[in-house]
Amino acid sequence: MSSVEPWVGTWRPHKPKGPIAALYGSPGPKYALPGLTGVSKHDPTKYKAPTFSFGARHSSKIESSPGPSYLIPSNITKVGRDGAPAFSLHSRPKEPKFFQPPGPGKYSPELAGKSIFRSAPAHSLSGRNKEVSKMKTPGPASYSLPPVLGHTTVATSAAPTYSFCGRSKNGSFHEDLKKTPGPAAYKAVDPGIYREKPPQFSMTGRNFPPSETTKKPGPGAHYPEMVTATRAKPPSFSFGLRHSEFIAPLIIQD
Repeated sequence: MSSVEPWVGTWRPHKPKGPIAALYGSPGPKYALPGLTGVSKHDPTKYKAPTFSFGARHSSKIESSPGPSYLIPSNITKVGRDGAPAFSLHSRPKEPKFFQPPGPGKYSPELAGKSIFRSAPAHSLSGRNKEVSKMKTPGPASYSLPPVLGHTTVATSAAPTYSFCGRSKNGSFHEDLKKTPGPAAYKAVDPGIYREKPPQFSMTGRNFPPSETTKKPGPGAHYPEMVTATRAKPPSFSFGLRHSEFIAPLIIQD
């Protein structure tokens, strides 16, 4: 038998590189949902109908229930044993001893001493107990109360204090731990860019546009009353002789 699989047309069967859904019975290669039929491995989230079988039911004997296997005497009732008092040769059981608390005369309140009543200090000639020396309790000088003066008070309110030294930037309330930019780090936008630009003034001299350097006549150099091109000319008089340029000159023969 040849180990090389035969060709199927132009395609040769080969082992798939990944899982194929058709090779699995479940909805996909990555899901394994429990079934909805049968009793074994049924989906607990779905309703399961009752199942029936053709096998015979096995009889089981319950040993823990009180049944007819017990023989109860006839003189036993729900309130106890019924019948006449019976006697036996056994000794009478001893009565239980009751707790006998001490009476008022058993106490001596006058011996209580300093525990209840006030008493004057008493001294004795006996030696000091050694157990007292082992008790090393702290004295009044071992405790230090918080100060009430200055700016480091705890129990009282402290007034503001001032000093001549510079304010430290480390650990103060205005320390910028995130190094965020302040208001002065941003450049304000000129309102003349997005609004109407107001007039601006400066101290520098006024710049005139370049023009001609020739001298132009002023208003007083013109005589509009002597213009006759656009309006009627008024009559004018002179002392000269009126003559025409078309009159022949006077010729006198000698």
